[in-house]
Amino acid sequence: MAKWKFKGNDSVTTHEIYQAMIGNALDDYQKECLKLAIFPKDKALVYLGLKLAGEAGEVAEKIGKNIRDGGQLDDLGLAKELGDVMWYIAVLAEHLGYDLSEIADMNIKKLNDRKDRNVLGGSGDNR
Repeated sequence: MAKWKFKGNDSVTTHEIYQAMIGNALDDYQKECLKLAIFPKDKALVYLGLKLAGEAGEVAEKIGKNIRDGGQLDDLGLAKELGDVMWYIAVLAEHLGYDLSEIADMNIKKLNDRKDRNVLGGSGDNR
């Protein structure tokens, strides 16, 4: 991972720069999502998980219909569905006790580790 030198002897990685820039935006987005979160809190995990799967299914449906019917993909419609997926991810992450930036950070670290070990194209959770 690249290191960048700043004033003095401090150095930071590109990942740390990414985290500082993007992490705040993700966490701000998550806070806004939480203001709009209306669902049965006693069933939060089940509700949020099922709704996330449903929204991801809507993304898949739009793509599948485009494959079947051809023509121009409804990019805006697909983008709106992706936004719904993001909303459920943000709220579910909060329910699990994570900031959205932490989820993104863990994912990037996991993928970089797989890349470093040359197993990005494999299968299974613990490759």
